[in-house]
Amino acid sequence: MVDHTLLAPEASRDDALACVAEANELGVYAVCLSPSMLPIDTGSAVSCVVAGFPSGKHHSLVKAAEARMAVDTGAREIDMVIDVGAAVAGLYDEVFADVLTVREAIGADVVLKVIIESAALLAGGGPDTVTATAERAARAGASLVKTSTGFHPAGGASVEAVTLMRAAVPPSVGIKASGGIRTAEAAAALIAAGATRLGLSRSRDVLAGFPEE
Repeated sequence: MVDHTLLAPEASRDDALACVAEANELGVYAVCLSPSMLPIDTGSAVSCVVAGFPSGKHHSLVKAAEARMAVDTGAREIDMVIDVGAAVAGLYDEVFADVLTVREAIGADVVLKVIIESAALLAGGGPDTVTATAERAARAGASLVKTSTGFHPAGGASVEAVTLMRAAVPPSVGIKASGGIRTAEAAAALIAAGATRLGLSRSRDVLAGFPEE
């Protein structure tokens, strides 16, 4: 369930290689990196790259081009950021078009996770905004709807947001919780609320809190 993540702007190529090595040591599902780190051999972990990160204020065609280039250089999953301001303003058709543009650029077979910045939506528009945004993202082709970049001052993943998102999308669409998940207890609560994937920068610490099977 874990996307082992390194998206710090000061991260170097050596840092990315160390992140990949740790991901393989831990046996996590994927490693999520900035697009400038590609191409990179991620070993047994799936290669995941962000697009329109972290603000989401890039033109949809720029996000699409960034995502397509990432796929062409080895990414198998894309985590894109929507225009959060459009969602807060209730411009859900714009959110739909933004996601659809990236989906069409990368094709149907690439996993597309759509970051909605749920904490900012809750603060700026309330629960209905989270619900409507997640629903539009799913309709536009999201494979998973994702809570947060982890960079927004409003905060990261919450049980409230995951619960709303899970109820808003069909069972075939996953929910990725990310941002501020630092303990096994927090991770377990998000999973119980409906998260099917976790974005973690402290994967080792979080996983150490779960009992070994």
